Amino acid sequence: MSIHPTAIVDDGARIGASSRIWHWVHVCGGAVVGEHCSLGQNVFVGNRVRIGDRVKIQNNVSVYDNVTLEDDVFCGPSMVFTNVYNPRAAIERKSEYRDTLVRQGATLGANCTIVCGATIGRYAFVGAGAVVNKNVPDFALVVGVPARQVGWMSRHGEQLDLPLAGNAQTVCPHTGERYVLENGVCRLA
Repeated sequence: MSIHPTAIVDDGARIGASSRIWHWVHVCGGAVVGEHCSLGQNVFVGNRVRIGDRVKIQNNVSVYDNVTLEDDVFCGPSMVFTNVYNPRAAIERKSEYRDTLVRQGATLGANCTIVCGATIGRYAFVGAGAVVNKNVPDFALVVGVPARQVGWMSRHGEQLDLPLAGNAQTVCPHTGERYVLENGVCRLA
């Protein structure tokens, strides 16, 4: 484990082996960070946050309470999580936090926003600047404001030659893994 001298890791925080905490990071005392993670410059991790293994969080990301990142998640620079759906400065809504789940292998592009309460599916890919306000299926590629699905992605991060709906099959051009689309649901064969 490597923690930069400018970082603040509160007592009680659990940081996994071989994880790196860079400049001006703050990890709150209730947070759990897995093994082989990288928390870039100016990252904030709240108390009720769970981060899996091999997660990369780029610079200027705040991971607020009630966010769970499973293994192998990538959070691009300056992307945003929320945890209250309708915040007001004069009204405390800590009891109204909504859970956000980012499943294994998902990529959250630079400057995207994940509105609380959403689940981002396994190996999904959220394009830079997108605003996600609903669940994203496994392997889905979503872009825009609000985010809409425009394709499918492989585990390797390559766009797959599949229609958005229906039934079809294809192969990842890099790995040779076979993907099947059945009734609008994409999965590994």
